[in-house]
Amino acid sequence: MARTILLVGGNSGIGLATAKRLLDQGEHVIAASRSSDQLKSLGIPAQFFDATNPEPTLDLPDTLDGVVYCPGTINLKPFHRLNEVDFMADLQVNLFGAVRILQLALPSLKKSPSASVVLFSTIAVKTGMPFHTSIAAAKGAVEGLTRSLAAEWAPKIRVNAIAPSLTDTSLAAPLLADDKRREAAAERHPLKQIGQPEHVAELVSYLLSDAAKFTTGQILRPDGGLSSVRLF
Repeated sequence: MARTILLVGGNSGIGLATAKRLLDQGEHVIAASRSSDQLKSLGIPAQFFDATNPEPTLDLPDTLDGVVYCPGTINLKPFHRLNEVDFMADLQVNLFGAVRILQLALPSLKKSPSASVVLFSTIAVKTGMPFHTSIAAAKGAVEGLTRSLAAEWAPKIRVNAIAPSLTDTSLAAPLLADDKRREAAAERHPLKQIGQPEHVAELVSYLLSDAAKFTTGQILRPDGGLSSVRLF
């Protein structure tokens, strides 16, 4: 029987790859996003959602079996050039947007026999990187949210997060603007490649599935080994 999954911010990159993967598996996917042309071309009904809106409204089904929250930012600046507005902008999209969606979705998630929530962090939380202070702080809060909700919502609702390294998406396009930058980015990873949206979408699919029924409160790291492996 098809499950109903709410995909938030799935109009490009990892979210769009996830949408395609879930459709291929026969799931019923609904979406909420600022733009929705790609989603609608796949036949996925989409409602408007702005992660920075403090009082969003969504028309959600009575039962949800999963929520995937994809919106994110890449705001790379030296610390001395960041101000409170920069930090708040990253928190609004990455943390508060997820909080708002999950508060809206919770009544529907509670009615599922086996619900799963997937959030997104970044490699920069575990592995300190220059110019990542604002986004790492925001995603660090997401990891705390993940673990706290996993405890609070157990055993009914599982909550996990994915912390990828640099992935070939439109959000990361400025960092992969030419062959030289792409080659340098790949060389930094022990597996000598850049992550692809489809790689992460497979992991999202797994966390939503019953195959992951014994997995909650985890931060999974599809990062080419960058956070845990050193090659001498």
